[in-house]
Amino acid sequence: MSHIVLRLHPNMDLRSALQAECLRMGIFSGAIVTCVGSLQQATLRLAGADVIETRKGPFEICSLVGTLTPDGVHFHISLADAHGEMWGGHLCEGSPIHTTAEIVILDLSEHSLRRLFDPNTGYPELHVPQKG
Repeated sequence: MSHIVLRLHPNMDLRSALQAECLRMGIFSGAIVTCVGSLQQATLRLAGADVIETRKGPFEICSLVGTLTPDGVHFHISLADAHGEMWGGHLCEGSPIHTTAEIVILDLSEHSLRRLFDPNTGYPELHVPQKG
């Protein structure tokens, strides 16, 4: 396993820029280890909700976790506003970076992670091929 460290810049959309950078670097299976930075606004799908919500920031990124596969990504983010109030959920496009996003990614290419539709959840879920 190897790791990649990258910095995304102001006005870049966190989700789409992170996906694009992973493709550019050839990371097709991976996990977000850590991320610090800030967002101008955040667009999230909250737990159990079908509606996507956008809130104006700025927000500090307290954590970003997730998995990357050739079939798509799954990111969850925790954010704090100017009063220290926390907010988080499933990261969607429409979340531009305010000052920076410093990210460490664990390259899991040897695991050939995939996303397959799961009829029990109705979503494409992580599938880890069995070795051997």
